[in-house]
Amino acid sequence: MRWDGQKIEADEGALPGLELPGLVRTVRTPEFAGVTFHEVRARSALSRVPDASQVPFRWTVNPMRGCLHRCVYCFARGTHRYLELDAGRDFDTQIVVKTNVAEVLRSELAKPSWGREHVALGTNTDPYQRAEGRYRLMPDVIDALAGAATSLSILTKGTLLRRDLPLLEAAAREVPVSLAVSIAVLDDELQQSLEPGTPTAKARLDLVRAIRDAGLPVHVMVAPVLPWLTDSTDHLERLFAAVAEAGAGRASVLPLHLRPGAREWFLSWLGRERPDLVAGYGRVYGSGSYAHGEYRAWLSARARPLLAKHGLDPDAHGRRAHDQRAQEDQQRRAGGPRHRDGAGLRWGKRSVAAAHAAAAEVQPSLF
Repeated sequence: MRWDGQKIEADEGALPGLELPGLVRTVRTPEFAGVTFHEVRARSALSRVPDASQVPFRWTVNPMRGCLHRCVYCFARGTHRYLELDAGRDFDTQIVVKTNVAEVLRSELAKPSWGREHVALGTNTDPYQRAEGRYRLMPDVIDALAGAATSLSILTKGTLLRRDLPLLEAAAREVPVSLAVSIAVLDDELQQSLEPGTPTAKARLDLVRAIRDAGLPVHVMVAPVLPWLTDSTDHLERLFAAVAEAGAGRASVLPLHLRPGAREWFLSWLGRERPDLVAGYGRVYGSGSYAHGEYRAWLSARARPLLAKHGLDPDAHGRRAHDQRAQEDQQRRAGGPRHRDGAGLRWGKRSVAAAHAAAAEVQPSLF
């Protein structure tokens, strides 16, 4: 294991009642104070996305579960409950590591039934969280996908991706490779409060530059946008300008959504840090996971002209490639469910054009 030869504490009874299939050992190390790693031998690597999902891919790989980035809003927090762990502190500190993920992935990709469909990395956990620096799972995962003629995409906040740029350059000569960096908050104090385990926005902008310097296109996910905290014209203008200057080809804007698990943890943070906004979030989100349709339409109307101003409009950059990839995957599935572009599909019954016409420069009075 990657930890062999280091001073560790291994405690098989660290979490009484926790049953992890394939558990090899439980590890603590001073380098990651307060964190417990559960090393497992995974039985599978590829996860199929439900057909009802609106994301533009059908397969994912997550080398770990849980995330050291500790983002208070992370939508994947609820997945830790499947492990009999909580979606709050355990998600941040009890990390499941699939030490054999690349080995299993190669086996799955070698099956005659594999249709070489696109595979997304970074969906339920950041593949370049800090622990990846020690376990080094991603190089073999990338190599396995490229070697099997399978296109891949990576979404990350982790600047550790720089380490694998030469490998990604090589992979891009064999298969389509899509890289996206998540940057949602410019203010350092707010960013560290919301995302205490992540690199700064400046460090992530430097990562965008490094990706572009390597000759690879890069997309920035401005997500999640938080009502009253990061949705002002001034903040979006400054963020888009910085993203464009760093060399991103396009950017997408998505509002915060609060799935069970994430909802409780985020609202607890909001109550501590910004109690004045709790009532407003109650109006925007009600008892659901998604912001009110009127807010989503308003945010889209605010963001789109700013994106276009800075040459980042996803409709003008890369959408044809996105649609082409979706069409190719659709053909491989031989009549399966079509890929659908996630942007705007949760805005309710109003058309995008009507929503833009109705949206005001200030937040809707409902909120």
